[in-house]
Parts: sequence; structure tokens; C-alpha cells
Amino acid sequence: MKNDACAVVLGGYVNGYSIIQELDYFRIKNIALLYHGNQIARFSRRINEKHRIGTNKEDLLSALAELHKKYDRLVLYPTDDHQMENLLELRNLIESYCFLPFNPENLHRVADKAVQYQFCEKLGVPYPKTAEVKKDSDIDDIKLLALPLIIKPNKREDLKIKIFRSYTIDSWKDFETVRNQLTAFMDKGVTFIASEIIPGHTNGTIYAYTAYRSPKTKKIENEWIGRKLTQFPDDYGVFSSASNEAPEIIREQGRKLLEGMSLYGICEPEFKFDERDGKYKLMEINLRSMMWHRTGHLSGVYLQYTQWCDALNIPIPNYVQSSGLLHFCYFKHEIINLIFRRGYFKYFKNNLGGKNMSLALWDKNDPLPFLVDQVYTVVSLIKLMGRKIMGKNA
Repeated sequence: MKNDACAVVLGGYVNGYSIIQELDYFRIKNIALLYHGNQIARFSRRINEKHRIGTNKEDLLSALAELHKKYDRLVLYPTDDHQMENLLELRNLIESYCFLPFNPENLHRVADKAVQYQFCEKLGVPYPKTAEVKKDSDIDDIKLLALPLIIKPNKREDLKIKIFRSYTIDSWKDFETVRNQLTAFMDKGVTFIASEIIPGHTNGTIYAYTAYRSPKTKKIENEWIGRKLTQFPDDYGVFSSASNEAPEIIREQGRKLLEGMSLYGICEPEFKFDERDGKYKLMEINLRSMMWHRTGHLSGVYLQYTQWCDALNIPIPNYVQSSGLLHFCYFKHEIINLIFRRGYFKYFKNNLGGKNMSLALWDKNDPLPFLVDQVYTVVSLIKLMGRKIMGKNA
């Protein structure tokens, strides 16, 4: 006899483990993890079962089909863009028994950063000046922008092919070094977007609106706002520390985008404050749970559980974000930043200081993921030290 439903977390990195923590908090008894490589969540005692799979859609389909033999309904929690693309391609084969937390009618289009900026123009949400690069003749349009600027693939491509995630251009000499790469990748079907960089450090100037918009009711069911305090390994990296503080304009602009773009599931528009004109300008919209989404849980808003309720027709509670300041930090990134980034101690002290600080992966009742990650941290430090020494000797 089959069980009723199972939460299936796709990916066992920090964001995947945070999903597991929240679902377990609500005593959801069936939680499965599909992971690849050495992802840390596989050490958790809070999951019923775990399966290591490849990153291709065939492996994903096979794993979901096996789970469906045990459970009538699978509620899916993807944690990277490639998984979402795979789910979209598998839609016709799995939607009868899987809850897909996105809008399948527009996912492919709205994942494109150039399209996101087009909606900003339409909806009146500020964004940086940009140029889209789809063919060789577009490359020269980049020179119409003001330096410094950043060039990124229109969609996350680094999970599928070996490509840079972003490239910062401080001079037109820098630009010439990347021109040939752009041409080579465009020959493979990759397109790019170049954007003027909003001046000033990103530390403390990146804000996010994170919400769950139901594909059933077409309403935003729960939401929270927050701020990235620091990133890793540099100002254009990923989360290192965050807080639950942000101005209300972030909520207003985030709602406009989710509703105006017909986005469903858990989505996260990120904005950067531009002190030149006092506006919060869209950087990008992430269409799934990001690394620091546990900040919402810690401040009283449970989006993962909201999705679970929506998928299974359970009444959705209304959550109001607490105003008490808290910090959520990933120790691995913080300690590496402290050692390798000049002047980082003041950020490290601010991020990890204070009683309302929580560490990613830490759970006193499920300590193994955190402890194993500290071993991984030591390994990463040794490798980075080796590269630094080799670089000096070169």
C-alpha cells in the first residue's frame, strides 16, 4: 500500500538541507533526498531515504518513478536551475504524480535575465542599463555602456558546461580579453547580458524579496524580505551572511515582478541599492530556493511548508515576518573570506557577533552535516593555500 505523499528535495547543498530542516520542523514524515556528488545533506538523520543520481534528466526521471512506487504524490523542491530545466522537459511524464513548483508555461522564458529586465521596463521596476549579446554584431553594443560592467550568461549555464558565471570589466582592455570567449560560447548557443555595475561595495547593499506564489490561487501566499550582508568568494559571489532587514520598497517591487511576470512557486528577486539616485535596482530573479532562504524560516515565515500545504490542499497558514534582527551565516564561506580577503575581519565580527546569529547546517539534534562540512572547510582551505603558494612561486 502506498503512502500519501513525500517531499522530494532535489539537491543536498546548504539550500537543500535548509529545506529538510523546515519540513522536519513541521513533522513531515516522508522526506526524500535526491543528490549528486558529495552534497552535505546526505548525512542528515531527518530524511527517510536518499538516492545519489546523475545530473541528467534520465536519472531524475528514474528516481522519481521509483519514489512514485511508494508514494501517491511527490512534492518537488528543486535547488538549482538545471534541475528545473530537467523537470520542465519531463513535465508530461511526471505531472500526474508530481507537484511542480513553477509556471511551466513561461519558465524557460522568464529564466532569461534579458527578459527579466524587459519586464522591469514594463512594470516600472528600476534596473541597470544593459545590452543583450546574442550574436557577434551585438558585442560592440557593450561599448555603449559605462564602465565598470559585468557580463553574465543570460541563464545559468555553469551547471551544464564549463563557462564563467560572471566576468567583471573594469577597462576596455579587460573587455578585449573576454571578447573571443563570448564569440566561442555564442557558437554553442549561449547568449549573454552585459550590465553597468552599480557603484559601491555589494556588502550590505543587496536586498531580496522571497515569496511563494500559488499556481492554484494565483496569489502570493507568504513572503519575507532580507539583505545579503556579505558574499563569497568576492562581491559578485554567492551568500556568505544575511539578515532579515530590508526597506518596504523591496516588498513592493518584488510583488510587482511575481504578479506581473506570472511567476509561481518560491521566487527571489534580488535588488542592489544605487546611491546615485536612491533606487533599488533588480539584479536578477531566482526561480527557486536560494542558499540563504532559511533566513525566512528563522524570522517566522515558512515558505517550504507553504508549498507543501498548497500541493496537498491543506489550508495555508498566514505568516508575518518578525522584526527582531537576526543574522544567518555560512561558516565555511565566512572563515575562507576572513583568511583570504583583506579587511574582512570587520564584516566577520559583525556577521557572527551577537546572540541572534544562526549558522547554516547547524542543528544540535542533527549535527553530522555541520561537522562533516567543517572537514570539507579544512580541505578547501588547504587547496586554496596551495594555489596561493603556487601562484607566488610561478
